[in-house]
Amino acid sequence: MKQHTVRTYKSAEPLARADQLAWKIAEVASDPVAIEADVVEMIGNRIIDNAAVAAASVARRPVASARAQAEAHPFQPGATVFGLNKNERISPEWAAWANGVAVRELDFHDTFLAADYSHPGDNIPPILAVAQHCGLSGADLVRGLATGYEIQVDLVKGICLHEHKIDHIAHLGPSAAAGIGTLLNLPAETIYQAVQQALHVTTTTRQSRKGEISSWKAYAPAFAGKMAIEAVDRVLRGEGAPSPAWEGEDGFIAYLLGGPKAQYIVPLPEKGEPKRAILDTYTKEHSAEYQSQALIDLARRMGPKIGDLSKVESIVIHTSHHTHYVIGTGANDPQKMDPKASRETLDHSIMYIFAVALEDGGWHHAASYAPERANRANTIALWHKISTLEDPEWTRRYHSHDPKEKAFGGRVVVTLKGGSIISDELAVADAHPLGARPFKRPDYIKKFRTLSDGVIAPSEQDRFIATVERLTSLKAGELTDLTFTVDAKQLGSRTTYGIFDWQHDAPAKRAATR
Repeated sequence: MKQHTVRTYKSAEPLARADQLAWKIAEVASDPVAIEADVVEMIGNRIIDNAAVAAASVARRPVASARAQAEAHPFQPGATVFGLNKNERISPEWAAWANGVAVRELDFHDTFLAADYSHPGDNIPPILAVAQHCGLSGADLVRGLATGYEIQVDLVKGICLHEHKIDHIAHLGPSAAAGIGTLLNLPAETIYQAVQQALHVTTTTRQSRKGEISSWKAYAPAFAGKMAIEAVDRVLRGEGAPSPAWEGEDGFIAYLLGGPKAQYIVPLPEKGEPKRAILDTYTKEHSAEYQSQALIDLARRMGPKIGDLSKVESIVIHTSHHTHYVIGTGANDPQKMDPKASRETLDHSIMYIFAVALEDGGWHHAASYAPERANRANTIALWHKISTLEDPEWTRRYHSHDPKEKAFGGRVVVTLKGGSIISDELAVADAHPLGARPFKRPDYIKKFRTLSDGVIAPSEQDRFIATVERLTSLKAGELTDLTFTVDAKQLGSRTTYGIFDWQHDAPAKRAATR
C-alpha cells in the first residue's frame, strides 16, 4: 500500500491531475489486477449477507416505500429488486435505491471502522444493479465489488468525516462510482470524473444519525449508490465534474473537513497490488450499531452472573470515544432513553440495547425493538440505570492499526444494591474475525436461512445460495439470478403513494392510510 497525502491547494497553486486523490482512486479502479480466492469467497459471503437482511426487511414500510418508487421506473434490460419476480426489471439506479434501503433498514450487514465509519456492503446494490443491466458476468461483478470495498475502506482509514459532522456516505459515493468504473472496464479519465461528481453530490450531515433518527438512515446509502450510478452515466456522456473535488480551494477538505491547513493520509494499493480490503471488514450477528455487537455478546455472558436484575444499582460501560458519544450517554440525546423512540433511535442507544440483551440473553432483529418490548416497566427501570464513560484505553484500542489490538467493545461494571460489584469486558464481537466464533460461509448461509424463514420459500433459498456458490462462473445475463422472489403477500399491502405513482384518486388513497 502507498500512503498518499491529501490537502487543500489554492487555485493558483500547481496540482497536477496525477497528484489528485480522485485520479489516484481512478488508477486503482482501472488497474486490472486478479482477484484472489479468499477475496472472492468473502464477496460471496457479503452478497449472501445483504440478501439475508433484505429478506428480513422486505415488508417493512421504508423498504416497501423505496420499492414502490422503484417500480414506477420499469426499464429493459434493467435490474432486479429484492422480493419481486426477476423478470420485473427496473432502471438500475432505482433498483439500487430499493435494494440499498432493504439492505440497510435493519442495520444488520457488514461494517468497517477506522478514522471514520462505514458499511461497505452498501457498495453491492449499485454495482450489482449496473452489472445486471449491462449484461455482465460474475467475474466482472467480483472485480467491481473488490474495488468498491477497497476504495471505501481506504477512504475510511484515511479521512475522518464524523469529526466535522459529515455523514459517512461521502466515502460511499466515490467508492461505488469507482467500483462501477472497474465493472465496466472504464478508463481512468472517466472514473476520475465520476468519483468527483459522486463525492460532490453525496456529502451530507450526520443529523441523519442524531436526535430523532428517521428512516433516512436506511435511505442515505441507497441515495449514495443511486448518485454513483448517475455520476458514471453522466461522465460517460462526456461531462466533467467539480475538480479537484477533495483538494480544491473551495472544496471538500477546505470547507467541510479540517480546513485549508489540514492533511490526510489515504492508503491505496500500488499498481499491480491485489485489492484485499474486504478482508478487513466484518459483519454483524446482531441487528444493531456495530459498537453494540461485542456488548450484546458481553451482556449474554454477564446475565447469568448478575442473576436478579432488580438488584442492580447501576451499570457503567467504560468504552471508546465513539461508543460514548454516538450511541452512549455522551451523545446527550434524551431520545436514547425514551421508550417511545423510533427503532432507528433505539438502534443507536447502547443503554437500551444492553438492558434488553441482559434481560433476554440475546438479541432479535424485530422483537428486541418492538414498542411493547421497549415499554416494559422493568426494562425502562434497568435501562435508566445504565450509563457510559469514555475510557482513554478503549479509545486508543479503537483507533489502533494493529488488528490484534483493535477493539470495539468495552468494560462493564455492574454495582448491585448492597455494594457488590460484577465486572467483565470484551474487545470484539464473537462473530468478528478475531472473535470467539468468527463468521464463515456456513454462518452467512445460516443467517440467510434464519432471516428468510417464512419469507422466502425453501426452494428459492436453495436456488439463491447455489447461484452465489458459482459466482465467478456466472455468465453474461445470469447475474439477474442474484436476487430472490417472494410471494406477493410477503411484500405487504400498498399503503403509500407519491408523485411517481400519482393517480387521480391519490389524495383519497393517502387520506385512507393515515
